[in-house]
Amino acid sequence: MKVLLVSGNTAESPYPVYPLGLSIVARSLRRKGHDVSQFDILHQERALDRLTDRLKAFRPDAVGISIRNIDNVNLVHELRYLDRVRDMVAAIRTAGPIPIVVGGSGFSLMPEKILAHVAADYGIQGEGEEAFDRLLQLLARGEKPPARIVRADRPLPAPAIAGADYDPELLAFYLQKSRLIPIQTKRGCARTCAYCTYPVLEGATIRPRPVDEVIAEMQSLLSGTTQDGFFFVDSLFNDPGGTYRTLIRAMARRGVFFPWTAFFAPSPELDDEIVALMKKTGLRSVEIGADAMSDSTLAALNKGFRFRDVAAANELFLRHGISTAHFYMAGGPAETPASLEEGIQNVLSLRRTVNFFFLGIRIIPQTPLYRQAVAEGVLTGDENLLEPRYYLSPHVDRDWMQRRLAEAFADQPHCVFPADKFDDKLQTLFRLGLPLDESYRLLRRE
Repeated sequence: MKVLLVSGNTAESPYPVYPLGLSIVARSLRRKGHDVSQFDILHQERALDRLTDRLKAFRPDAVGISIRNIDNVNLVHELRYLDRVRDMVAAIRTAGPIPIVVGGSGFSLMPEKILAHVAADYGIQGEGEEAFDRLLQLLARGEKPPARIVRADRPLPAPAIAGADYDPELLAFYLQKSRLIPIQTKRGCARTCAYCTYPVLEGATIRPRPVDEVIAEMQSLLSGTTQDGFFFVDSLFNDPGGTYRTLIRAMARRGVFFPWTAFFAPSPELDDEIVALMKKTGLRSVEIGADAMSDSTLAALNKGFRFRDVAAANELFLRHGISTAHFYMAGGPAETPASLEEGIQNVLSLRRTVNFFFLGIRIIPQTPLYRQAVAEGVLTGDENLLEPRYYLSPHVDRDWMQRRLAEAFADQPHCVFPADKFDDKLQTLFRLGLPLDESYRLLRRE
């Protein structure tokens, strides 16, 4: 079948991100014999008429829309994205009776409600490589699936997790915007953080892609002479089992060097030897998901480490000349005025880094935080959570907390509250050609 895959993402905070999931599904469908074209609404300046023009030119048998985010999970400056997807569906309807399928990580969190909201025909919940093909095979035969939401039968086995068909035009656009190419080295997360959706989306078993395929994909995308680099978008790069070390050692053994960054968690498994090896392969900056600022709130989120571990990880990377950035959510379970004050001092004690802060934690179904919110009466359990709801500790007044964070960091340019405060500046630095680590350094020095 002829399939038009549409990236419905319009989020640009903190910077626009290449639609990796869409391109992974594109490769999978092409390998199964489908004729696939990729369209990105952000690349096309959000213009619906350009979408309808592509429909007329390509004349697809089906359209798939990828939903990356439901909203921006920012209580201070809320943005919601599903109405724009609904507008895309309405625009596609004008081109004729084409089956419209929605999927993506955002969709899989609340599939029934999102399908109804955007008024598409079908949805794919979970990994789309096999489920979407299964739906297309039925449609090609003139059949309908037994349910409008087609769910992935099983997590893909590790050897079956393929790379992406990076669209050259889209790749050039996003490199100009962020200087980074997203690449996935594995799926799954074995941690059990109370708020996190990764175990829901990818499962708790770590499934690493074949190392040779990851390295070959990197080599095909960049030469070694560019400032552009890679962002390993795994839920957590330094997984507790240490599978990431296999990739790093292979890169070092082969002399592979590309600038790269990734998400890390504080862990005793990290040491000087592996960080030095990662730097040798091109690691330039890390984003550390501490998520809470004091030991009591870290424990309540089931993070599995203490703040002293956050500080130790920061120092470890700094010893090797690697830039760091930290992200926190204030007001989570167990937050009190005392823990907030303790957390502020903890953050200010970190050296030579930049810190980003959110207020509250977006509540998503199927997470432990959702169950806690219902048990505490924060939610009844009957809410339509397409309307964002945030967990805020009952022990802290929201207005006081917001004022206190703003006051505490008013003269601390390396502490960014709210987290999107410097988005425009960060994007400007990217457009000037600065990589992520240099951009963080400049923010730190304001």
